Amino acid sequence: MDDQSNTKNLILAVALSFMVILAWTLIVPQPEVPVMPTTPATTATTEASTPATTETTAATEAAEPVAEAPRLTIDTPELEGSISLRGGRIDDLALKSYRETLDPNSPIVRLLNPVGEAAAYYALYGWAPGGALEFTDVPGANTLWTAPADAKLAPGQPLTLTWDNGKGLAFTRTISVDDKYMFTVTDAVQNNGTDAATLAPYGVIARHGLPSDLQNFFVLHEGIVGRTDGELAEIGYDDLRELPVIPAEGALAQVTPGTTDGWIGFTDKNWMTTLVPPQGAPFTSVMKYTPASDIYQAEIRQPALTVAPGAKAETTTRLFAGAKEWATIRGYQNDSAAPIAGFIDSIDWGWFFFLTKPIFAVLHWLNQIIGNMGLAIIALTFVLKLLVLPLAYKSYVSMARMKELQPEMEALKERTGDDRQRYQREMMQLYKDKKVNPAAGCLPILVQIPIFFSLYKVIFVTIELRHAPFFGWIRDLSAPDSSSLFNLFGLLPWAPPEAGSILALIFIGVLPILLGITMWLQQKLNPTPTDATQAAVFAWMPWIFMFMLGGFASGLVVYWITNNIITFAQQYIIMRSHGHKPDVFGNIRKSLSRKTAPAGVPEPANKPGAPKGKK
Repeated sequence: MDDQSNTKNLILAVALSFMVILAWTLIVPQPEVPVMPTTPATTATTEASTPATTETTAATEAAEPVAEAPRLTIDTPELEGSISLRGGRIDDLALKSYRETLDPNSPIVRLLNPVGEAAAYYALYGWAPGGALEFTDVPGANTLWTAPADAKLAPGQPLTLTWDNGKGLAFTRTISVDDKYMFTVTDAVQNNGTDAATLAPYGVIARHGLPSDLQNFFVLHEGIVGRTDGELAEIGYDDLRELPVIPAEGALAQVTPGTTDGWIGFTDKNWMTTLVPPQGAPFTSVMKYTPASDIYQAEIRQPALTVAPGAKAETTTRLFAGAKEWATIRGYQNDSAAPIAGFIDSIDWGWFFFLTKPIFAVLHWLNQIIGNMGLAIIALTFVLKLLVLPLAYKSYVSMARMKELQPEMEALKERTGDDRQRYQREMMQLYKDKKVNPAAGCLPILVQIPIFFSLYKVIFVTIELRHAPFFGWIRDLSAPDSSSLFNLFGLLPWAPPEAGSILALIFIGVLPILLGITMWLQQKLNPTPTDATQAAVFAWMPWIFMFMLGGFASGLVVYWITNNIITFAQQYIIMRSHGHKPDVFGNIRKSLSRKTAPAGVPEPANKPGAPKGKK
């Protein structure tokens, strides 16, 4: 392998890597949604019902239009909304700290919606009847609970709902909420009758139809996410529509028993609703799709309880409904009083989780210290470059030695003529005698590819980058550069092209241009290849990458610009320390002269043995 072929391999490796990333994020088509049969959902009958299968009726009832019922206000530092006394549903919830757009006057993000509104999405709780009990004997999706008219749910101010079945069973539901996004629901039953009662508690999160803001990006998981006994499950909406038919459920379903720990819910790009059963106790996790009503469900079912006459039983389930903030979710996971095992994995860390998790942890820590996410990304780039410095050092030392061998390689080429086999054999012997590894230059590139993809994943999936400003016109590091050549970066009186359009990809912004320039300068540390075709490919690479990355998140482009600058400085210093002075401006002049030289006039060849660039 000679210097030219080595360089060519590097170019191809980088180009192919970025093409793979582009294909994953922009080109890969989404699977087609299979057409499901429109058979009606089965409703369990009381004659043979058991607590293990009757929850399907709750979802069927909940999907039907219901009469208006009184509502109780939810008001916390992070949440606002209301709870319907019809079923005690948590079905109206908005996030105070997040707006739909960068406009400070845009509406706050609404997470949950009641049945009857577009994109109905809610959580409800109930009891499944067992033994001699019937559905009318236990509270379900449409039970009308009672509560004081002025009751309000706030941190430190729980709500208590009551309902009596008139047959000796009195039910209470106590709902509390913290100052973030966690609800605690305690359901209790008092048996004032003369016979024992058997019943099973359950919780359901139901979603009518697909989310309106579904991203459909290959690198992002959306749908059900859950954990059962230490095993994480991520099931997309298309996969839910391919679950096996379970007649007892009246739907397509997957039922998974758990014994130690777990949780299940729906995850969007930035938001999540999750049911958390008592940890360390048995439960059943259910994911379900009902084709007839187009309802997706996540359920937690707990074992049946038998309540003796005069006795009382209760159970507690938690509901997370809010933003997927790393620190908040990590806090619930590590809570000393009631930890939720593996809860941080509800964030989609991807295949490179062993890189994305620590990368984001460092980024979050740097942002807390610096107070600017853009500067935190720059600081993170320095940290990453420091970690791979040993590999970079070996690479640049090898490149410096390769430059020292250039005169001998030119002489070898003249001596061997057209005998390629002899040239390759003697060149490899030369590398061996001089102790030079021509492949060493590949190491930083190979390390950089997973780091780049991991940072891309982090910037895309974590909410901390959403609407995070940098400086000036960069108000959202998770979005592409909003400036554009189309209006000369705001100097001309018309708006730039809409993000994601063809014009936006052509008329790129300031950051992609800086990216191209820094890549071009970094390239000029090395002499222009003598092969004309290879030199042309090499010359075009910075500008190709400039347009390829122009539509990527600004935070990622900031990282790549910083990486280029640091790499330039590292390579320049290391190569000079080994006696080779990179002639950056000379290489620029040489590349320009190649473009302006008359056709057919070859450049003067270097004399064999003459040192290049050495003092």
